[in-house]
Amino acid sequence: MRLSCFSLLFLAVWMFSNSTMAQKHYPPQIDCSKVVTYKQVDDVELGLWIFNPPGHKPADKSPAIVFFFGGGWMNGNPEQFVPHCKHLASRGMVAAVADYRVFSRHRVMIPACVSDAKSAIRWMRKNAAGLGIDPNRIAAGGGSAGGHLAASTALLPKFDEPEENLQVSSEPNALVLFNPALILAPLDSDNTSHDDLQEKISNRIGPVPSDVSPYHHVNKEVPPTIVFHGTNDTTVPFETIKLFSEKMKKSDNQCTVVAYKNQGHGFFNFGRDKNGPYIATVNEMDQFLVSIGYLNAPPESYTF
Repeated sequence: MRLSCFSLLFLAVWMFSNSTMAQKHYPPQIDCSKVVTYKQVDDVELGLWIFNPPGHKPADKSPAIVFFFGGGWMNGNPEQFVPHCKHLASRGMVAAVADYRVFSRHRVMIPACVSDAKSAIRWMRKNAAGLGIDPNRIAAGGGSAGGHLAASTALLPKFDEPEENLQVSSEPNALVLFNPALILAPLDSDNTSHDDLQEKISNRIGPVPSDVSPYHHVNKEVPPTIVFHGTNDTTVPFETIKLFSEKMKKSDNQCTVVAYKNQGHGFFNFGRDKNGPYIATVNEMDQFLVSIGYLNAPPESYTF
């Protein structure tokens, strides 16, 4: 029996939809992964659930990615990106989902969320040798607030934990962003497409909004980036993504925006619209990672 890559992804979707892991709960119990504590804050332990490729060994130097869940920095669950991790692990990457502190569970504001995300990337790089990963090929990914956190690890100069080894970088080498919140502070223009989001999170954003706004820190050294976004997103307006992309390109950074017509916020999630958008975005993600040398091009067909 021969299946195309697209058909193989359909099979993986069906298998995941019939697993108990599809039922999300917190704290998460995630099968088929290795869980480690990457950070402890008082009595709060923050975990990374790591998925390894078949036959993976500590001596390997595989590319890696860490995903951060969405939920408005208010709630959410690391299980959101488990399907993405399973796909990428099957393709040869070490893939992980990270927990981080959120307001509903830990009463923290956005700067603390950013600190946790930076700690997760730093932990992966610090432990690269034991994990069998290439410390120079670590990507950060996420959706919505999690997309903001992934971008923040690459762009925000503040919020590293001072007690950590700051000689180990917390910056990823690539970004995979799903409807990310990228503008969290006013612009020096008449554009107001982001004002509603700022108003909603004003009590959790911190004293200096621009400090946590990735757009405001775009420079000439941002790693290769891909952004998936729905044109009908009313939570994070598509206009903000266009503004971010324009600024990235003016700074000579690689930034690919994949727009999905008439799609709203969270369209990419597993289980939405019979998994059509999930499959489409995972295929685009795969191609992007091939293009930057993190994955090998898939064979035209698989034989079973």
